[in-house]
Amino acid sequence: LLIAGDLFDSDEVDIMEIERVAEKFSRLTTTRVVICAGNHDCYSSLSLFGLVDWPDNVTLFKTGKLESVYFPDLKTEVYGMSWVKKAYTDLPFPRGIAVNPECNNILMLHGDAYSRQTDYLPIDVSDFSNFDYVALGHIHGPQHVGRETVRYCGTPLKYSFSEASQEKSVTVVELFEKGNIKISQIPLKPLRDMRKLRGTYMEVASREFYREMNTEDYVQITLTDEEDIPEGIQKLRAVYPNLMRLEYDNR
Repeated sequence: LLIAGDLFDSDEVDIMEIERVAEKFSRLTTTRVVICAGNHDCYSSLSLFGLVDWPDNVTLFKTGKLESVYFPDLKTEVYGMSWVKKAYTDLPFPRGIAVNPECNNILMLHGDAYSRQTDYLPIDVSDFSNFDYVALGHIHGPQHVGRETVRYCGTPLKYSFSEASQEKSVTVVELFEKGNIKISQIPLKPLRDMRKLRGTYMEVASREFYREMNTEDYVQITLTDEEDIPEGIQKLRAVYPNLMRLEYDNR
C-alpha cells in the first residue's frame, strides 16, 4: 500500500490521531505499507511521526533525501523522499539514480510533476525512465503524467467544489515480469457526494428537481433569480441539509 504524501490534511493533528492511524495500519498484517511525507505532513505531523510506535509493516520516508526499502519476496524496491522546498535541495532528482535492472523499481514523490517553477520541488517526468512505476502525490485529480506508469492517484475524497466533477478512485498496479504492468482503478463512492446545483429558487426547491438526487449530499447552489431570496440558505437547507454554499449569478 503506497501513500504518496499528505497522510494528514490538517495542521492541527495531534499525536493521539497519529497513534490511531498507526494502530489501524497494524491490522493490515499481510500488507506492506510505504508512506512518504507530503507538504501538509512536513508542516505539522511529520515532527510527531518519530514519537509514534509504528508497526513493523510500515516504512516511512520522512527526510528530504532519497531512501529505499527492498522487498525480496516481491523482487521490488521502493524509493522515495519527503516533500521539500526547492530552497532546501540541490538534487537533480531523480536523474542518474542507479537502480537494480533485475527487479521492479518504484518511485514515490510528493510534488508538482510539471517542469515549471513553483515553491514545490519541481519534478521533471523525463527523469523517470529508470523506474517501472512512479507513484505521485499532491495533485487531487487522478491522472497520468507523460506515460501511463507515472500517475497521481488523486485524493480519496473531494476537498472542494472545484473537484465536484472528479471521479475519485484507488489506483491498483499489478507488477508481473519486468516491464509488464497492469493498471486499473477502483471507484470510491462516499456516503455523501459533493455536487453543484444551479437554477432559480423555485426550480431547485421543487420536488421534481431533487426527486432522483441524494439530498444529503454536500452541495453548492447557484441561484439565477434577479432578486435575492430572503433567508434563502435557511429555506434551502430544509431540502438540502448539507448545503455548504449559496451563490447568485444574475445581473
